[in-house]
Amino acid sequence: MIGRVFALCAAFSLAGCATITRGTKDVLIVNTTPGGAQVKLSDGQTCGNTPCSFKVPRKSELNVLVTKDRCKPQQIRVTNRVAGGGGAAMAGNVLVGGIIGAGVDASSGAMLELVPNPVNVQLECR
Repeated sequence: MIGRVFALCAAFSLAGCATITRGTKDVLIVNTTPGGAQVKLSDGQTCGNTPCSFKVPRKSELNVLVTKDRCKPQQIRVTNRVAGGGGAAMAGNVLVGGIIGAGVDASSGAMLELVPNPVNVQLECR
């Protein structure tokens, strides 16, 4: 019995709190005014008719290209920052002594959030 409890505790200490509670991917939303624009991310994902949503790693840094006929193309840079919930999970790792868990969260990007998100683009159309 003690061996099982120890194994369970060891398993939880190897996984980061943010990795477990938040995951390593996020949904990036792209909205345009007017709608119906095409979106291409620098990672190759595309969408042909805004609004669009993409599942991307939280640690992503992307360029978002938005185009529409008779409108000026717009490019937006999406980066990341430490999220409120991610920072709290990282602090929990440190307080509990989960140095390995803190390392997992830092390397997986689970403690991050994409910014801006949603991406709201006002297109300049003729």
